[in-house]
Amino acid sequence: MELFLIFIGAVLVNNLVLARFLGICPFFGVSRKVDTAIGMSLAVTFVMAVAGIITWVVQYAVLDRFGLQYLQTIVFILVIAALVQFVEMVIEKTSPDLYQSLGIFLPLITTNCAILGAAILNIQSGFTFVQMLVFTIGSALGFGLALVLFAGIRERIDLSDIPYYFRGMPVAFITAGILALAFMGFSGLV
Repeated sequence: MELFLIFIGAVLVNNLVLARFLGICPFFGVSRKVDTAIGMSLAVTFVMAVAGIITWVVQYAVLDRFGLQYLQTIVFILVIAALVQFVEMVIEKTSPDLYQSLGIFLPLITTNCAILGAAILNIQSGFTFVQMLVFTIGSALGFGLALVLFAGIRERIDLSDIPYYFRGMPVAFITAGILALAFMGFSGLV
């Protein structure tokens, strides 16, 4: 039951994008088309899951053991950057269309603070390995859920008659705010 609560908390209640406001850059940048949002969600899910595992092991096996906790942020960023380079090479070889549609936002996964935030939250929460894995996957799926929902709404908005001064980013910000308010309704679940 505890793992289920951690999972639901990560996906809905404490959604990294809509409750903690981490990962806003790709949230706005890659949310014009649902297909692109799904591709970015899969890439972020992979990077976040693997980064969570590696950073948890590095924290407890190396940094804590040798008293190097002050290097946590730097080490975590290096791990995430290496993983993103790997994912970028794989996507470029396996799906050139997705690689082109993600554009500059694929390398920006390196600076996606949602991934770094999830890794640091794992350590701050004192999760066991299994709890960390559930939280990380839940956080990644929550990121993906928010991204795909927002992309679907934006596709629909593009077909609507929006007043001139609200077109583009203004209506995107308003929509993101309303989506965040909707996710606040989950706050009593966990």
